[in-house]
Amino acid sequence: MTVDETWVPLRAELDRWQAAGRTARFWLRDDDAVEPTAPLDRLLDLTGKAGVPLTLAVIPASTGEALAARLASAPHVLVALHGWAHTNHAGDDEKKQELGAHRPPELVLGELRDGMGILQRLYSQQLVSMLVPPWNRINKALLPLLSALGLNALSVYGRARTDSPIALLNTHVDVMNWHGTRGGRPHAELVAELVRELQARFEDHAEPIGILTHHLVHDATAWDFLSGLLDQTHSHPAVVWTSAAELLSG
Repeated sequence: MTVDETWVPLRAELDRWQAAGRTARFWLRDDDAVEPTAPLDRLLDLTGKAGVPLTLAVIPASTGEALAARLASAPHVLVALHGWAHTNHAGDDEKKQELGAHRPPELVLGELRDGMGILQRLYSQQLVSMLVPPWNRINKALLPLLSALGLNALSVYGRARTDSPIALLNTHVDVMNWHGTRGGRPHAELVAELVRELQARFEDHAEPIGILTHHLVHDATAWDFLSGLLDQTHSHPAVVWTSAAELLSG
């Protein structure tokens, strides 16, 4: 299958949306930003040229002025709180978690409060009041307490729950194969997943489709997919790439 043929199912589904007068909303979240790097420059260049808004989940305990200075020249980028230090506190027999029930809630909330303070100082104009839990996991008991920290939304992975006590802006398609090669997933597999997400929203498309990337660990397969996705969608009449702030305010 050639690269061009790989995208045929996605284009066909988007054309169906266009014929029906419907618009699919996409948004892009990239995790684990800490400092300026060549991969970050590549991500900013790709999204900037395509005119696609980007939300960077920044780890506050490890970041500083250098990243803030770099992002100051990237007006299409928003910053979200990515936990505190991206440190696993779960046991060896559990899935990794920083914001789980393994420590007292007041300690976890205190770290998040400190993290918000750091990001508010560094990104007063680019910060969106949204928490991105490391590994997309959080103790549910913390959710009603986040608003007191200035966090009005949560972004994890999978379809949004209707019973959440906090606004959800989730991601649904992860370009990385974390349980296998730890590189980019096959393009045809990702396209098929995107088509399924679109088909599920054709009648009720209230929830935007979130794309999840991790610029620091992308291989050529992951970069090629992201580049192809932006190329195939950024000018399609049935697609609008939307910022996290706009989606949450809407």
